[in-house]
Amino acid sequence: MPQESAVYTHGHHESVLRSHTWRTATNSAGYLLASLRPDMRILDVGCGPGTITADLAALVPDGEVTGLEYAPDILPQARATATERGVTNVHFAVGDVHALDYPDDAFDVVHAHQVLQHVGDPVQALREMRRVTAPGGIVAVRDADYSAMTWYPAVDGLPDWLDLYLRVARANGGEPDAGRRLHAWARQAGFDPAQITATAGTWCYHTPQERSWWSELWADRTVTSAYAGTAVDGGHATPEELARIGRAWREWGAQEDGWFTVLHGEILCRV
Repeated sequence: MPQESAVYTHGHHESVLRSHTWRTATNSAGYLLASLRPDMRILDVGCGPGTITADLAALVPDGEVTGLEYAPDILPQARATATERGVTNVHFAVGDVHALDYPDDAFDVVHAHQVLQHVGDPVQALREMRRVTAPGGIVAVRDADYSAMTWYPAVDGLPDWLDLYLRVARANGGEPDAGRRLHAWARQAGFDPAQITATAGTWCYHTPQERSWWSELWADRTVTSAYAGTAVDGGHATPEELARIGRAWREWGAQEDGWFTVLHGEILCRV
């Protein structure tokens, strides 16, 4: 069976989880929510710390949600998130989206947020997501498009950050511009083009508090996370270059006015 060949670029350093635990069903899966029914069975692929997963469970009180992760070390935090929120119709498991350990037609909805950009074979992942979705069900995927990210004002060092991130992510076997490719990947995976709805969504950080939070987490991620280690070990950057990029992030966050937009591609595929 196909297996994961890519390396997860971010890892689960605190600077990464600062961002991941901010995510909710509303700010990260809004394109899906109107399609949910209270009794649905949902598979949340790449659930991470479980914040979106717990939200989905609350939205299907008569159904059941499974949070799936390739990296087992983050699942205790996901379980703690569900416990803190008092949702009991959710459980978590370890698995590989390239070869899901579930029978055909097992779920009404299969959801993946910011996952396909990190996997070795996104088309195979979508085939598996389609296989385990029951007729009449939905496969819902949202992924970032790093090359389409925009910011203001221009700060020396941030273009270097983007160039470095693209190189590191691709060297790890992923595709950081996954958002723009989702529709094409879904067609290749066998979804009926007439049943694919493609949309786009954004996160926009512009208040002083938002800019400080976003710039600080990326400054820290650039010098201390698994991404930083991969950048150095792979010969993509020196520690000094990473430190310079980290300072650029803090410089941008300290500007009197600023704007950073993260663009996501979204597909909602009817099975």
